[in-house]
Amino acid sequence: MKKPQKLLILTAFVALTGYIAPPVSAQDKAAEQFAKFSEQSTWVLGYFRRGQITQSPHSEWFTSKYDEYQLSTEWLNRLLDIPHSGLTIKIVMGTWCPDSRKQVPAFLRILDIWNFPGDSVTFIGVDDQKLSPVGGYEELNIERVPTFIFYKNNIEAGRIIENPLTSLEQDMVNILGGKEK
Repeated sequence: MKKPQKLLILTAFVALTGYIAPPVSAQDKAAEQFAKFSEQSTWVLGYFRRGQITQSPHSEWFTSKYDEYQLSTEWLNRLLDIPHSGLTIKIVMGTWCPDSRKQVPAFLRILDIWNFPGDSVTFIGVDDQKLSPVGGYEELNIERVPTFIFYKNNIEAGRIIENPLTSLEQDMVNILGGKEK
């Protein structure tokens, strides 16, 4: 696909279809306003589905960070050239963690634009000690969150830990071996 064509598709996707969050009721908004994410009652632990962080009490921070993220068009175009075949991603995060609440929605926005299959993404929630009730979790050696782990054909290809070194898109391209243009 030629670069102008990809940019046109990207622009159309972002402008026309962007992420549409499920409606949030006034009651949910009030609950979110007073939610203290340091309280264990708000934490999402173990394996979970994306929908659990797009609903109350998490939907407000998720939607705002998803919508606010400024995409790097140059690196996103490079990412769009990388095939999904054989790729899986584990996202280890804490809903109590400000970095997780910032980076995970932005990361998911990139995956949405890339049309990365949702069933190839595994979400793991951790507590404030970076522990999770998931069998074999210790083998992941998680020290900071969020941690995005990329696998090519079930072999770890690389990680983005806590914050990207450059941008999420550029780090993803660097890990997945995108070609220079």
